[in-house]
Amino acid sequence: MGRGKVELKRIENPASRKVTFSKRRNGLLKKAFELSILCDAEVALITFSPSGKVYQFASHDINRTIAMYRSEVGLPQSSIPACCTRIGTMEIWRNETEELRRTIQNLEMRLKNLAGAELSMLGMQELKQLERQLKTGIERIRSKMRRILSENHSSLKRKHKALQEENTRLQKRVKLDELDQHGDASCMITLGASTAGFFVFVRIDIAAVMPDVGLEKAI
Repeated sequence: MGRGKVELKRIENPASRKVTFSKRRNGLLKKAFELSILCDAEVALITFSPSGKVYQFASHDINRTIAMYRSEVGLPQSSIPACCTRIGTMEIWRNETEELRRTIQNLEMRLKNLAGAELSMLGMQELKQLERQLKTGIERIRSKMRRILSENHSSLKRKHKALQEENTRLQKRVKLDELDQHGDASCMITLGASTAGFFVFVRIDIAAVMPDVGLEKAI
C-alpha cells in the first residue's frame, strides 16, 4: 500500500516546525552539494530559519555566483553581506556531523534500553517492541550456543575415536614385540662334539642362563 500524499501547509506547532526545518534543510543542502558534483554545476543556496539564522552553500565562490546571477537578470551589482562569505561546504559537513552525533546518541540510548536501563521514558508500545527484540536476540544467542556445542561434541567424538584407534594399534604392536622376545629367549641351542668316536650333545636353555630377559625358567 503506497504512502498517502502529505498536505503542504504551515506547521502550527513551533517545535515540530523547527524539527521539520532542520531535516528538510539538511536534505536541501545535501542535494545542492550532489548537484554541483554530479553535474559540475555552479550552485549557490541561501536559506534563513524561522528565527532568522542563515544557512548557505556554495560550490564555488558565493560572491562570484551571486554577481553572475545579478548580471544575468539585469540587477545592479552590490556588496555581498558578510554572512554569505562563508564556505557552504563547511556548513554541509557541520550538519552531517550533527546528524551523526544524534544518531550515535540514539544508538547509545538503544543499547541502554536493551540492557534494561533508562526505561522510564518508554511507553507501553515501545516496551513491547523492546521485549520482542530481546526475545529474538536471546533465541539467536541460544541457537548459536547450541550450534557451537554440537560442533564441539562432534570434534571430541572424532578425537576420541582417533585415540581409540591409536591405542589399539599400540596394543597390537606391544603384543607382537612380546611374542618376538619370547621366541628368542625360548630357543634351545644344541651343540655337538666328538670324543673318542662318541658324539655328546649339550642343550642350553637361553632363558636359564640369561635371566635378565624376564621370562620364567622352563621346568
